[in-house]
Amino acid sequence: MSKKFETELPEDYAELKKEANYTSSWRDRLSAVNELSTCKHPKVIDLLKNRMENDTVYKVQEAAYKALIAFGENIEPPKVQKFDIIKGTDKILIRVKKSLPADHTFEDFAGKLERMRLDVYDAYEGHKGKEFKTWLEQKWTSLNK
Repeated sequence: MSKKFETELPEDYAELKKEANYTSSWRDRLSAVNELSTCKHPKVIDLLKNRMENDTVYKVQEAAYKALIAFGENIEPPKVQKFDIIKGTDKILIRVKKSLPADHTFEDFAGKLERMRLDVYDAYEGHKGKEFKTWLEQKWTSLNK
């Protein structure tokens, strides 16, 4: 027995589309993708394909993929990025470090990255999950050498 989906666009589609494309919050994108996964409409399918193919956070890609599979779409699963999910991450981190005083702490560095490049901070936080702080601290330590 196949699952029944809405076929009309949700009333709040414009807002959900905006959230699904919001670069500074993978949680908002994931929430929007999950909410849209109940509506099998061509615009929603296009949006979900875009998130699956282009989102920087695998959790969002995977949620979009699962929704598309549930809709009956014949697609390949997304692949987990093994390297920089945002091009030039090391250069961005160096810029952040150079903007701080020589005696700054890791907490100073992490806070400044979040303020200067929320998109980078958020993407890696979503991508790395529980290992994010450890990964970021390792990056920071390597920049100090």
